[in-house]
Amino acid sequence: MFISEAFAQTAPAAGGDSSGLMSLLPLVLMFVVLYFIMIRPQMKRQKEHKSMIEALAKGDEVVTSGGLIGRISKIGDSFVHVEVANGVELQMQRSAVVQVLPKGTYGK
Repeated sequence: MFISEAFAQTAPAAGGDSSGLMSLLPLVLMFVVLYFIMIRPQMKRQKEHKSMIEALAKGDEVVTSGGLIGRISKIGDSFVHVEVANGVELQMQRSAVVQVLPKGTYGK
């Protein structure tokens, strides 16, 4: 009484390969859109940041990820010394430099 009868389903028609490919099309399309909207611009920004960090030189005026503005006084392989005031130097990682300012922006 409580169990309903089970009916056999008909088998799908032969040649269902094209419908299988059509069901994957939205997934492929979403990945392509995701690549061009999110992944590619992020990779471009990383490449630009890496080239900026490699091009740092003594005397460059920079902004750090913490918001500090200063002038580079010493450069090492992985660290830079940033002078934020007269006689005040901070040692930080090169990757903490976010932006190089135009010359003369940071005045003392």
